[in-house]
Amino acid sequence: MKNYFFLFLLCLGGYCTASAQETIIQYLSGTDKDHTVQWDFFCTGGMNSGKWEKIAVPSNWELQGFGAYNYGHDKVKADEEGLYKHAFKVPALKKGKRVFIVFEGSMTDTEVKINGHLAGAVHQGSFYQFKYDITSLIKPGESNLLEVRVSKMSANASVNKAERNGDYWVFGGIYRPVYLEIVPETFIERVAIDAKADGSFNMDVYHAHAHEGQVIEAQIQKLSGEHVGKLFSKKVKGDKEKTSLHIKIDHPLQWSPEFPNLYRVLVTIKDTKNVIHQVKQSFGFRTVEVKPKEGIYINGAKVMFKGADRHSFWPESGRALSRDVHLMDIRLMKEMNMNAVRMSHYPPDQQFLYLCDSLGLFVLDELNGWQKSYDTATAKRLVKEMVVRDVNHPSVVVWDNGNEGGWNTAIDDDFKLYDPQKRIVIHPWQQFGSTDTKHYPDYQYIQASAEKGEEIFFPTEFLHGLYDGGLGAGLDDYWNLMLRHPRSAGGFLWALLDEGVVRTDKNGVYDTDGNHAPDGILGPHREKEASFYTIKEIWSPVYIAPRLNKPGFNDKLDIENRYMFTNLNQCRFEWKLLSFPSPKDATTLSKVIAEGQATISSLKPGKKGVLDLHLPAAKNKADALYLTAYDPNYREIFTWSWLLRTPQQTADRLLRPAVNASAVKTKDADSSLVVSSDHINYYFNKRTGLLQRVIKGNTVISLSGGPVLAGVDCRLDELTHRDSANSHIIACTYSGDASLHVRWTFHPGQPVKLEYTYVQTGEVNFSGITFNYPEEKITGMKWLGRGPYRVWKNRMKGMQMGVWHKAYNNAVTGETWDYPEFKGYHAAWSWAVIENKEAPFTVFTENENTFLQMGKPKRPKDAPLNNNVVPEFPNGELGFLQTISPIGTKFKPANEKMGPQSEKNKLSADPVHGVLWFDFR
Repeated sequence: MKNYFFLFLLCLGGYCTASAQETIIQYLSGTDKDHTVQWDFFCTGGMNSGKWEKIAVPSNWELQGFGAYNYGHDKVKADEEGLYKHAFKVPALKKGKRVFIVFEGSMTDTEVKINGHLAGAVHQGSFYQFKYDITSLIKPGESNLLEVRVSKMSANASVNKAERNGDYWVFGGIYRPVYLEIVPETFIERVAIDAKADGSFNMDVYHAHAHEGQVIEAQIQKLSGEHVGKLFSKKVKGDKEKTSLHIKIDHPLQWSPEFPNLYRVLVTIKDTKNVIHQVKQSFGFRTVEVKPKEGIYINGAKVMFKGADRHSFWPESGRALSRDVHLMDIRLMKEMNMNAVRMSHYPPDQQFLYLCDSLGLFVLDELNGWQKSYDTATAKRLVKEMVVRDVNHPSVVVWDNGNEGGWNTAIDDDFKLYDPQKRIVIHPWQQFGSTDTKHYPDYQYIQASAEKGEEIFFPTEFLHGLYDGGLGAGLDDYWNLMLRHPRSAGGFLWALLDEGVVRTDKNGVYDTDGNHAPDGILGPHREKEASFYTIKEIWSPVYIAPRLNKPGFNDKLDIENRYMFTNLNQCRFEWKLLSFPSPKDATTLSKVIAEGQATISSLKPGKKGVLDLHLPAAKNKADALYLTAYDPNYREIFTWSWLLRTPQQTADRLLRPAVNASAVKTKDADSSLVVSSDHINYYFNKRTGLLQRVIKGNTVISLSGGPVLAGVDCRLDELTHRDSANSHIIACTYSGDASLHVRWTFHPGQPVKLEYTYVQTGEVNFSGITFNYPEEKITGMKWLGRGPYRVWKNRMKGMQMGVWHKAYNNAVTGETWDYPEFKGYHAAWSWAVIENKEAPFTVFTENENTFLQMGKPKRPKDAPLNNNVVPEFPNGELGFLQTISPIGTKFKPANEKMGPQSEKNKLSADPVHGVLWFDFR
C-alpha cells in the first residue's frame, strides 16, 4: 500500500476538508490489521529469526510467523527484538512547519531513529500513544529512513511486571498505526473538555509557540457542521501554554448510552489577520457525579453498569485490531443489553473509544498494572499519555489505576492533573475511596454489602466465565440482589471473549493456554455461548414479569422500565401468535397465525405498569406467543416466548391412533418379557424390570437400561404384567435410597405410555428418570421446547420456545466453539425426536417444566480439578428430569456461594409423577 495523506483532526475527533491550517496526517504504516504496509523486518530470536524479511505493519510479529509465543503466566519468556526499517518521503514543507512521528502502540521498549539519529528517549509501555518531534531529522522532498528497534521484554523491570506477567497473551511488535503529524510552528497541541449536562462548557486549549495577542476561538457545532451557540474566544496571555475557554449552551442534547448525542468543537488559533491552526474535537454534554454512600449518577440518573471486561484481541492478529472488530464487539455488547465495558487491562485503540462515544457505552479506561504496578516515574508518564489521549471521550466515566494490586498509589491524584472533569479513580478489586469493586464476590458478600456496607458497590470482575460456567449462570440471582442493593452501581462480567490465539508455530491450532483464557461470553471469532442470551434477557431494560398462563392473565403483562432515560412509550412492542410444526414435519419453522402491536401511553424509568396485548381470538388456536420489544432505534431488546398449550395438550393433539392396529401380544421367556405391539417388540429384563431393547422389523433400537432414578440406587421389589381390556400393562416397584413405581401401557395403534411416580428426599443435583442409548449412534435431535442452547439450574433464562434441530456434536464450551452444544439439559420440552443410526423415535411428555437430558457433556481437557464448571450428570445418556444441576465458576462451587438458584435441589417426601409417550412407529 502506498503512503497516503489523511487530513483530519488532531486527536482524530473527526474528518475535515483539506486546508493549510489543519493538521496533515501521513500514514507510514497501515491503518489497522486489515490495511497494512510492508516494512523490512529482522527478528533476533524464535521463528524466522536471523534474516531480513518483510512484515505487515501494524501487527504483532508472532502472528506474522516471527519470534515466540508467551502467555503472561509463563515463567520463562522469550526476549527477542524486532528491527524495523521503512523508507518514506515527506513533501517539501513551507517554512515554519513541524513534523511529529506518532506511535499509537508498540510492544514493548521502542527506540526510534530517523536517518540514523535518535528521535528521542526509548519509550517504555506497550499500550500508550507516544510521539517525537522529528522536524530537524527529516529531509523534506527526499527519501527518509525510519528505523525502529522494539524489545519485547522491557529494560524496566516494573514494566514487565505490570504488563507482561498478566493473565493474557503477551506479544511483541508495532501493533497500532504509525504516522506523521505535520503542523504549523504555532499549533494547537490538544484540548481537554468538560461539558456538563446543563450546557456548561469548559475547555483547556494547550498550544505551542503561541504569542501574546493571538486569539483562541471556538465554535460548538453539531456533527453536521451546524453551529450551536455563539462563537467564543480568548486572547493568549504571555507565554502560557494553556488557554481556558467557557460558554453555556441552552438545552443541549445530553450524552448517555441510551441517547449518545455528540457535538464537536472547532478550535482555531489566529492572529489579527490569519487562521494559524485549526482542529475539531468531538464531545458530549454529560455530568458524572459520585455520591458517597449512594451511587454513581450520570445526568442526574443513578447508574447500574451492565458490562463485561474486554481484551483487545483477534485470534489471527493478536492485539492488532480494526474498526470492524471494534464495531462488532460494541454491537454484540449492545445486543446483550449491556451499557458498559471495562478496558481490561489496558487502554484500547482510540477508535474503539470513538465508537463507544457514537454508539453509546460507558467505559472504564484502565492504566495497565496486572497485580504489579509500574514504578512511580514510569506510571506518572504513562498516566499522562493515557488521560491526555482519552480525556474528551464522553463514554469514559471512570479511570482505573491498575488491577488487583497493580496500582501505584503515588499517581492516584495524577489523573485529575490532565482531566478537567475530575472523573473518579478506582482500584479494581479493592475497597478504595467511596467504592468497593471486589472481584468475584460470592452471593453472601453482596448481601452483607447491602446490609452493612457503606461503599458504592460494583465488582469490576464477577461470575468468572471459564468454559460454560459463570456469566449467565448465577446472574439472575446476583442481578436481582444488586437491584435491591441501595448502593449498587452494577458490575462487569469476566469476560467478554475467549482469548484463543491462532498459533502460527503449531499449524494454526487455537490456543487458550489451557484453562487460563477460555473465559468469554463469546468465542475468539465472537461465537455466541448460551450465556449471551441469558445476559440479554436478564439485562433487558424492559422487564416482563412471568405471569402468562397464570390465574388472572387476560392479555395483560406486568412490565417494568429499567432504563435510565428512556420512556417505554418510545419503544415498540410487537406480538405474534405462532403455530409449531409437528415431529413428523420436515421443517422447524413456525407459522404466524396472527400478529400485532401493543402500545403503552407512558412508563418512565424505574416505574412499573401493565402492557395490554389485546390478543385476538386466534390465541385459542395458537401454540405460542412471542413478544418482541424494540428500543427507540428499532434495535431488538429481547423476544419473550410462552407456550399457550401444555405439554399434555400438545401430546393429546399429536398422538393419533394408528388406523391398522394389531393386537398386543406378550411372550414370557427365561430372562425377558417381550411385548409386541404394532409389529414392534419391546424386551424387558425380568430381573430388573428395565427395558432392554426395542426391535422394529429387523432394526434393533438400542434404548435400554431404564427407567432408573437418576443418581439413586434402587432394587426391584416386584414386577407384574397383565392384560387390561385391549391393553397390556407392565408394573414395577422399586425401593432403596428412594421409591419408584413404573407402569408401562401398551395399547393397539398407540405409542407406548410410561407412567412413573417416585419419592425421594434430601438435597440432590438432579432428579428424574434416565435410559441408556449409545452416544455413537446418535446423529441429532429435533424438539419442541426452549432452545437452541442447553440450560443449567442457575442459567434458565434467554432461551426461546420453539421447534429446534441440532446435529450431534461433541462440543466443549471454550475449546471447540461449535455452538450450540448438542449435549446437556434442555428446558420446558414437550416432545423430542431422537435421531440416530438405527431408527428415529419420538418421546412426548405430559409434564410441564421438565428437562430433557441429551447425553453427558465432555469434560474440558484442562478443567480445574475442583470440578466447579464440570457438574455431575446422571449415568444415563437420555434423561427425563424434574430437576437439574447448577454450574459454578472457576473459583466458586455453585451450591455454596452463588445464590438460591445455584443451590442443590431440595426434595421432600411428596410424590413426583411423570408421564411419557414413546413413539417408535
